[in-house]
Amino acid sequence: MPELAEVEYYRKQWDPGVGKRVKRVRLYPQARVFRECDTAQLEKALTGAVLERSFAHGKQMLFGFSDGGWLGIHLGMTGKLFTQATPYAPDRHDHLVLEQKACVLVFHDTRLFGRVRFDLGKEPPAWWREQAPDLLSEAFTPEVMQAFLKRRARSPLKAVLLMQERFPGIGNWMADEILWRAALHPSTPAGSLTPRQTSKLYTTVREVCADALDVIGTDWGDPPAMWLFPHRWEDGGHCPKTGKALVRETIGGRTTCYSPARQKLSR
Repeated sequence: MPELAEVEYYRKQWDPGVGKRVKRVRLYPQARVFRECDTAQLEKALTGAVLERSFAHGKQMLFGFSDGGWLGIHLGMTGKLFTQATPYAPDRHDHLVLEQKACVLVFHDTRLFGRVRFDLGKEPPAWWREQAPDLLSEAFTPEVMQAFLKRRARSPLKAVLLMQERFPGIGNWMADEILWRAALHPSTPAGSLTPRQTSKLYTTVREVCADALDVIGTDWGDPPAMWLFPHRWEDGGHCPKTGKALVRETIGGRTTCYSPARQKLSR
């Protein structure tokens, strides 16, 4: 599933359409991605509207149009955005196509776990404004994170880092990367961290977010070999810090990769 950096990358794919008018909206209203959307309202409001701005937050995207139209997109597991020159014949999985004079803006999703929302108003919709603070913002403080860890004291760190109500945009690979860099075992109860470990976790969350946005969010670059990322997918992968074998197992309901030699579980 696309995470924080991948979402930012896909948001940028519609940048060629900013400042340009939508001539025609093509969509498949029966598609599951529109389960929370009034497709008739969307089509009527965006036909003739200008795409003015876009935002990414966690795993969500929001596109602002003239006349107060707000298009929200969640990529789900297989969703992606791209731009193509006109003329363009939509694929069977292109569920939303915004046709402009020189290009089309496409939302494509093969497995239909993504989601499209549409709202009208002077301000971004409530569901967008009420999201947890961005992990690189001043509002995400050590105190905020520590309080959340205490409320989830018995839950394994891996599961807690995946909770979007506090860690928006963190998914499976980013959670593994954070815990590996911080040398914390993914099964560690969230409420058992020492002050030093808590401080290290906070710093590492922000570090991984910044690194991911810089490497992947910019131009879908390949993470360097010194990250866990390139090694976590391989059977028989080895930790780039210790050279020891990595382990993959289910923790917190999710497949998790970690380095037993580096990430030791305290008893």
